[in-house]
Amino acid sequence: MTDTPVTGLSAAVYTIPTDAPEADGTTAWSSTTMVLVRVQAGGQEGLGWTYGPAACASVVRETLVDCVLGREAMDIAGCFASMLGAVRNQGAAGVCGYAISAVDIALWDLKARLLGLPLHRLLGAVRQDVPVYGSGGFTTYDTDRLHRQLSGWVHGEGIPRVKIKIGQSWGTETTRDLERIGQAREAIGDDAELFVDANGGYSAKQAIRIAEAARHDGVTWFEEPVSSDDLAGLGQVRDAVAPDVAAGEYGSDPVYFRRMCAAGAVDCLQADATRCGGITGWLRAAVVAHAHGLELSGHCAPHLHAHAAASIPNLRHLEWFHDHVRIENLFFDGTLPPTGGVIRPDPDVPGLGLVFREAHARPYAVD
Repeated sequence: MTDTPVTGLSAAVYTIPTDAPEADGTTAWSSTTMVLVRVQAGGQEGLGWTYGPAACASVVRETLVDCVLGREAMDIAGCFASMLGAVRNQGAAGVCGYAISAVDIALWDLKARLLGLPLHRLLGAVRQDVPVYGSGGFTTYDTDRLHRQLSGWVHGEGIPRVKIKIGQSWGTETTRDLERIGQAREAIGDDAELFVDANGGYSAKQAIRIAEAARHDGVTWFEEPVSSDDLAGLGQVRDAVAPDVAAGEYGSDPVYFRRMCAAGAVDCLQADATRCGGITGWLRAAVVAHAHGLELSGHCAPHLHAHAAASIPNLRHLEWFHDHVRIENLFFDGTLPPTGGVIRPDPDVPGLGLVFREAHARPYAVD
């Protein structure tokens, strides 16, 4: 297919309240903002989004639109390079990087729709089943809510791995952290995997002590035990603890991921397509991880990551994040059930396989 120029590009902002107070080790929040990008060409529309500030929409409308509008819809690499060039002086990480990510995802969805292919088939699928892990367990949850959420994933939906937040109040509530790890293990039983995420709330030696104290609870994944910027600290923890150490969700480009991998900082690399350059950037992160003998785990936004995850050989899993699952199920038709702990991209529906439910999203529109 040729001569299919992009004829439209728009961005809208939606803010969705949480269903209960939420916090992790280093911050608290009461709502989540999605910036949704829609791009049109050849009678088709592609969807992409990022979970970032409303300013991302301004970047799309004021800076990125000229990089995409009128360009051949199939030329995603050209659009991507043009967008990176357009934000050179602003910087390609943070708000600008999130905006580029949303546009790139929409372009990939559009291209697959124009070709009449599911995105994972366009990318070249290596698997049908994409493993997920339940993610929530916020530090604001009481024992009952924690138990209901984790037990629901493991015993209700058959997800054999779950993650909770620890490192409460920047690592100053370690007694409660350890109590909650024990409560989580009790909720899920002995056969499911238990992951923890400190969101950078500990020092390196503190994280090592926590891992040792929780050893009998069988934690197998320790995410951001220290700040992801502290590569030496991550490496120190990795060398000393039994669980796999993971980080990378704030990565913006292949150089970031190369530094993290080359430093020996992680056992599994994380990347977030809504932050690291969309599908294009996420696939590049997978190559960097693969070159260092590591697997890649997708951070949050599971329905956005599903098709790309099905196309890489070194996938570990995707994060079935409570907030984003709730929002994506509300905003889109075609979302995927986590049956037995895996999601399966539809082999017959073009693109990401999602249809935007505008009427359901409208009450949350803020821009």
